[in-house]
Amino acid sequence: MQELGWTPGRSIRMDYRWAPGDVEQTRAAAAELLRLAPDVILAHATPATAAVQRATRTLPVVFVAVSEPVTQGFVQSLARPGGNITGFTNLEPTLGAKWLELLKEIAPRVTRVAVMSNPNNAPYVILFSRSVQAVACVTNCFVAR
Repeated sequence: MQELGWTPGRSIRMDYRWAPGDVEQTRAAAAELLRLAPDVILAHATPATAAVQRATRTLPVVFVAVSEPVTQGFVQSLARPGGNITGFTNLEPTLGAKWLELLKEIAPRVTRVAVMSNPNNAPYVILFSRSVQAVACVTNCFVAR
């Protein structure tokens, strides 16, 4: 960070809070961070982002590792998040279609694809399945769930 002009304790201060798996601890950690009056909050994963969103609508929040931030109501869209929250996601429903398209590029003779998931621990997977189904029609693949 010093190479970029940031000196911990002088030109930048970072405060960390953890609340693994406990919603109330996550809410308390978000409130505690807000009392420190930071310039921005970095929220890791859905529970932390949800807690910070409930706690402030004005302080800038950047999220990482959030699945489908639009569906969860964190942002209006990925292109134009709106509000005080923006971030990065590695899981967005249209990626399901991209996975199938890549598979067809790698193995063009593939005509049947099975998608296996557990909706109990990944309820958002139905969104990915829809995009896979949509592109399957275009790529002449049959997709079974």
